[in-house]
Amino acid sequence: MTNVIEIHPESPQKRLIRQAVSVLESSGVVVYPTDSGYALGCVVGEKSVLDRICRIRQLKKNHLFTLMCRDLSDISVYARVDNPTYRLLKAHAPGNYTFILQATKALPKLLKHPKRKTIGVRVSPNPITQAMLEGLESPMLSVSLIMPEDEYAPADIAEVEDALSGRVDLIVDGGVCPVEPTSIVDLTASEPVIVREGKGDIEPFIW
Repeated sequence: MTNVIEIHPESPQKRLIRQAVSVLESSGVVVYPTDSGYALGCVVGEKSVLDRICRIRQLKKNHLFTLMCRDLSDISVYARVDNPTYRLLKAHAPGNYTFILQATKALPKLLKHPKRKTIGVRVSPNPITQAMLEGLESPMLSVSLIMPEDEYAPADIAEVEDALSGRVDLIVDGGVCPVEPTSIVDLTASEPVIVREGKGDIEPFIW
């Protein structure tokens, strides 16, 4: 049985946030709202939980997850951030971006790009996401909740509640949220490379 809780999208209730964090800390899979649709989240480093998410999304085992972070200090633990990169991140995070960075040794090997040793990182402005990360005191592994037959993550979690029942441990209903995907910016080269143009403004990264 999957539990569903409704959390206020702008003023998340602390009691309910603690409930969501407790599920994550118990190696659970949580559906939660972001600034680009609903997503699946779990703690870092639990392979069995990643396998569950891959089965839900019907992903290949080498699919790359995103590290959802509270702030720049979280990012710097798992990704290499030099001074120019730090300035870019500081100017655009939180924001509607996923940044590709070189991974540090602190990141579990199964989460790195097998050849490039990179990781995608995000700092979402969504208040529920931020509150969950604050309570967890560490990043979450995250992947958009795009069901096999769909093109985008749902804006309203009620659309897919039945399909997820019994397959995830908790659904956080934060109301309707935007569904346009983030812009993906690769910061591992000498200049930023736009991998995907989405909701985030890419003009600051075109040099």
